[in-house]
Amino acid sequence: MESLLPAFSGFLSELRAIWAEGGDDERKMLAAKPVLEALVVEPTLQQHARDWPSTEGHKNLLLYEDPVFGFVVNAVVRPGPRAGTSSHDAHDHATAWVLYGLVEGTETLQRFDRLDDESVEGHAEIRLRSADVGGVGQVDLVPPFDPHSEIPGPSRSVAVIIRSERLVGRKLQGRYHMATNTRTEGVGPTQVPFEVSVAVPVP
Repeated sequence: MESLLPAFSGFLSELRAIWAEGGDDERKMLAAKPVLEALVVEPTLQQHARDWPSTEGHKNLLLYEDPVFGFVVNAVVRPGPRAGTSSHDAHDHATAWVLYGLVEGTETLQRFDRLDDESVEGHAEIRLRSADVGGVGQVDLVPPFDPHSEIPGPSRSVAVIIRSERLVGRKLQGRYHMATNTRTEGVGPTQVPFEVSVAVPVP
């Protein structure tokens, strides 16, 4: 018999309370930021995450999708530096707000400025604005349509992600190619259902 890890169950309860208060997505995500900051340094969650499977191959672990409020909790598990190169330099999350918190390891979050006026479909000019190395406990808020990328560190890294809405299967997300000044669109990562659960002793 299994049940949700208590730390994760409490985390979801706090998120549902924030969403129940209403308001726009930016307000909800700003309120959710300290909740995620507390989760990613919670020892039982960190211990649990040591056994999470790799998400290499453009996948996310789907930890939770709220049936009422629609927010999604994902996880990304990277074994270390990628072999080979990405097909794009940056990406966005369409209309979703995203909180990205590191549970294990280090990653570099690159943020880009959009330089063109977005008037020509498929054309996009971006320039690197910042590249910040984050460690355990770091939580970043990424607004809708904000070009960015995450660069894995030298060892395994794990991140928990809150998305204000589900995108996969519903909306295409942007991919930016600096060499050609283009923006293409594609589906997001494959969602792999995964439970943050623990065994409950049977009396």
